[in-house]
Amino acid sequence: MKIIKFLLIGFTVLNLVGCVSQKKFLELEDEFGTLQRVNTQLNRKLDDCNSEKTALEDELSYSKDRIEVLKTQRDDLTKDLQTTKSTLEKLNDSYDALEQNSSQALAANSKQNRELLEQLELKEGALAEEQNRLEQLQKDLQARSNQIEELQSLIADKEQKMISLKENLSRALTNFEGQGLSVELRDGKVYVSMENKLLFASGSWTVGGEGQKAVKELGKVLADNPDIAVLIEGHTDNVPYGGNGPLTDNWDLSTKRATEVLKLLLKNGKINPQNLTAAGKGEFAPLVPNTTEEGKAKNRRIEVVLTPKLDEISKLLSE
Repeated sequence: MKIIKFLLIGFTVLNLVGCVSQKKFLELEDEFGTLQRVNTQLNRKLDDCNSEKTALEDELSYSKDRIEVLKTQRDDLTKDLQTTKSTLEKLNDSYDALEQNSSQALAANSKQNRELLEQLELKEGALAEEQNRLEQLQKDLQARSNQIEELQSLIADKEQKMISLKENLSRALTNFEGQGLSVELRDGKVYVSMENKLLFASGSWTVGGEGQKAVKELGKVLADNPDIAVLIEGHTDNVPYGGNGPLTDNWDLSTKRATEVLKLLLKNGKINPQNLTAAGKGEFAPLVPNTTEEGKAKNRRIEVVLTPKLDEISKLLSE
């Protein structure tokens, strides 16, 4: 189309060349250039319009697709709306039914709530009492634990004192251990055993010279331990007493001998008389059977039983 226009214009120009002057030719030539430029501009605008048309067609196609999507979404929303309206109607119906029965239901719930509150108050009261009882038990337990610790400390202290006492007695009486004297720690007590050959002549209750030395040394140690209870036990063998005088049997003899040792301790040591006790056991607490002379000699003895005073422990236990 453009080429044909150009040919026509060219032929026109050629024909005009032959008919017109040079000046006219130049004017026509200028006009032709102008027309060419205008044609170029119009062609460009045509291309722009075509491009814009293509873009608009694409946009129209996209808009159509978008409209279809929106229609689908609208249909879905319409269905959801109908479902929601149906649910709302059901809820309204349920609400109306509940409202009709609300008075009776509220009264029943109120009664049930009061009963639950009463039960809760009772349980809270019981829990508070149990908590108080538990706290008191914990306090008692702690107090008892402290008491036990104090008691254990006192017992350990007493045991240590008895160990020290036994060691001191062993050192003080070491010169007499080969003469029928022995010192032993047993069951928390110290036993000082002195056979009669160290203390008394046969049938006598008078303490001899060596025996007095031993009792004197014993008294010195006991004087340094005023918190020790001293039990002096007299023992005999199973041979019946046959002496003359105020004594009639082994009970009398064992008791008399224990009393003589007690008096000798008081005489030779600064011992509190309240700490001393004398007792006679006769032949009824033998160390070994009285079947041999050696066994009988062991059974004829004075035993000094030293026991820690338990006043503090007894007081603690009574609290």
